[in-house]
Amino acid sequence: MHELSLCGAIYDIADRAAAGRPVSVIHLQVGRMRQIVPDTLAYCWTMVCDDTPLAGSRLDVDHRPVTLHCLLCREDTTLSVELLLLCRACGGNQVSVTSGEELLVTSLDLAEE
Repeated sequence: MHELSLCGAIYDIADRAAAGRPVSVIHLQVGRMRQIVPDTLAYCWTMVCDDTPLAGSRLDVDHRPVTLHCLLCREDTTLSVELLLLCRACGGNQVSVTSGEELLVTSLDLAEE
């Protein structure tokens, strides 16, 4: 369950950025290749935040698709359900991942004091 360690890192970033101000929502961009289970992430977040200044805050996750750039034909491919790292245009396997690996804290919504 790597979600617990991720929540610890997210907590550190959010707590530092909040600088003592109350936070209601932490916005994230999470790439599909991170293989994060949303319900597990939410559960771990409540465990990490319990009895802390961020208690009661929630995570808002923007799931990012996997996008590939083919080194053979130069086409870009966005993967849908399956994670086959192949170019849809030419079928080549010489691709680079251009998105889908992110894990970013993008912003915080501050709560009313």
